[in-house]
Parts: sequence; C-alpha cells; structure tokens
Amino acid sequence: MRQKLHHLNYNILLPYILLVVFGIVMVYSASSDILLVNGFNPAIYGIRQAIYAFCAIFLVGALCFFLKLGIFKSRRFVAGFLVICLLMLFYLICLKLFKGSAAAVNGSVGWIDLKIIKIQPLEIAKLALVIYLAYFLDRHDGSFKKGHIIQNLSRPAILAAFMMFLVIIEPDFGGTAVLAMIVIVMFSVSGVPAKNAVLCLIGIGISVFLLVFLIIKWNPEFLQESYQYRRFLSFLHPFELEQKGGAQLVNSYYAIHNGGLLGVGLGNSMQKRGYLPEPYTDFILAIIAEEIGVIGALLVLGLIFYLIFSIMEVGNKASSQFNALVCFGIATIIFTQTFFNVGAVLGLLPITGVTLPFISYGGSSLLVLSAAIGIVLNISANERIKKEKEELE
Repeated sequence: MRQKLHHLNYNILLPYILLVVFGIVMVYSASSDILLVNGFNPAIYGIRQAIYAFCAIFLVGALCFFLKLGIFKSRRFVAGFLVICLLMLFYLICLKLFKGSAAAVNGSVGWIDLKIIKIQPLEIAKLALVIYLAYFLDRHDGSFKKGHIIQNLSRPAILAAFMMFLVIIEPDFGGTAVLAMIVIVMFSVSGVPAKNAVLCLIGIGISVFLLVFLIIKWNPEFLQESYQYRRFLSFLHPFELEQKGGAQLVNSYYAIHNGGLLGVGLGNSMQKRGYLPEPYTDFILAIIAEEIGVIGALLVLGLIFYLIFSIMEVGNKASSQFNALVCFGIATIIFTQTFFNVGAVLGLLPITGVTLPFISYGGSSLLVLSAAIGIVLNISANERIKKEKEELE
C-alpha cells in the first residue's frame, strides 16, 4: 500500500481532484437560486454533490487504486461485472414496458431509484464495456489477421451491440453514441488494421447521417410528442422552437453571451434563475461561461483534456495490452462525454443529455468516473513499480 502511494501519478490525481472540487462549487452555484425560489434548502444539491465526491474519492476511487490489478482482469470479475450491468439495463426495459411514462425522467427511463440514490446503469455500462473489451482483446492479441478479423471480433461486437440496443430503447441516444465510440476506439488500438477501423467509422457516420436526414424529411407524426425528438428539432431551429424544447439551447447562448471573456462573477448568473432548465446538469458549462467567462470555461476544459492526455500517456507506456486498452477506453469515455456536452451547449450537436465529466450534478457518473480514475492510477503505479524493479535488476 505504501509502495503504491509512493508511486501515485499526480498528473492524473491533481486534475481529477480539482475538477471534482470545482464541480461541487458550480453545482451549488447553478442550483441554489432555483431551489431557494421553490422553497427548498439552497445548498441541498451542493451538499449531495459533496457527499458523492467524498464517497467517490475516498471509497470508490481509493478502493480501485489499492485493489490488486489482477482482480480487474480475472474472468470471474469481468463476467460478474458484465452480467450485473446487463441485468440492470434489462430491468430498465422492464420498467419502461410495465410503467411507461410513470417511470420516465425527461422522457427517458434511465434510472433505478433506490430512494437514497438513483443509479444510472448506463454509467456503469461504460466502464463494464471498457473492462470486458480490454479483457477479450488482450486474450486474443495477435489474432486479428486478414481474413479472420470479423470472425474474431464477432463476439464482443454482438455483446456491445446488444448493450447499445438496451440503452437506445430507454431511449438514450447520447449514451448509445458514447458506447459506440468506446467500441470503435478500443478495436482501433487493439491491433485491428487501421483501414478496417476507419472504414467502420465512416460507415457508421454515413448511416447516422442518412438516418437523421430521412427522419427530418419524413417528420413522422408519431414522433411529434417525443421528448427526445423535440430536443433534436430544437437543435436545428432553437429560436423558432423555443417554447417546444429549444429553451435550453437559446438560454445557453444568452448565458455565454452575458459572460463574455471574464464573466459576471461566481454566483451572479442570471440564466440559472429559472431561464435555463436544470442548469446544474448537462448545461452547467453555460453557467460556468456566464459566471467566470469564456476564458474560465476554457481553463476548465483544458484541465479535462490534460487529464485525458495524462491517461493516454499511461496507456502508451503500459507494458501489457490489457492495461493499455483500459486506459484508452477510459480516456475515450471522458473525451466523448466532453465532446458531446460542449457540442450541445454551443449548438453544434443535438442535445442528448450527456453530462460534463466530474462537473455536472449526479452521483452515478461521479462514482463510476472515480472508479475509472482509481483503476488508471492503479495501472500507473504498477507500471512505475515494475519499471523501478527492472532498473534495479
């Protein structure tokens, strides 16, 4: 334990801690006014986020750091983790079938309510998929040769597709896209020829574009009342559809414009006072831009991308395929979520409800991301210890 602590990677730990602490501050700032207006304790979401952060850092993250690394690549752990995750996703589908809109939150059945905390299985599914793919691809390292690629990748591809199918039924298009990116990136860095990976990415891109184009042209009647469809249309015409789903994007523009380069001051946002719906979740970046300015928002994003770079650096230097793939998979989760969140806030991508990593309000996301960071720190410490022993020999 002491040896691991001595080899902590501060290039990962410090940005992670800074982002989590800043997230607590911004969740409190973004939620306090609207809670106060509605007669609730203005600090309740900030306190909850602080509790989530404490558990995430000192319980979940620390546990994943101190556990033996071999546990994460044992067959029992991988299978058990995957089965639990799939059962939770299947349970959500059962909720949707039997309870319908009564179990939905913002048009999606994506949470399991345990009263104390709401668990979002999708967040767990991201990490479960990364660990499963790393385990499978590591065991089949070197077998992805021409003529056998499809055959060797069929099993993980089918399982990933089934997982994405369960998520998209909720429906959660943003979550499905994150899972798809995990598969593409991990297949790409596992030894699959780059040509195949690029063709796969192009094929998916063209398919999605054609599907979106057909839906826009068709504009089917049965989708008109769908929450997700209205949010998609509001991305295309935010000001025309401000009263039918475009309010978030329009007020996001106002928040960023109000903030300018330096911001109006921490706690002084106007858009969080009932104009921007749920400003402490997926649109918290707009409040950050309004309160500490575009420069402050860029610094926050810079810290996230520095963390991603540091994780990828650990993956690049890893001595085993499993360790490298886990690092690249976790970096993909953080990058993809950040990409979709920033794109939605700026109106460059459809609003999918993807949260900003470490910053947005939510226990499931913070706990799972902290577990992921703990695993990366575990890998980094083990790699450093191994290198030190080799140098002494």
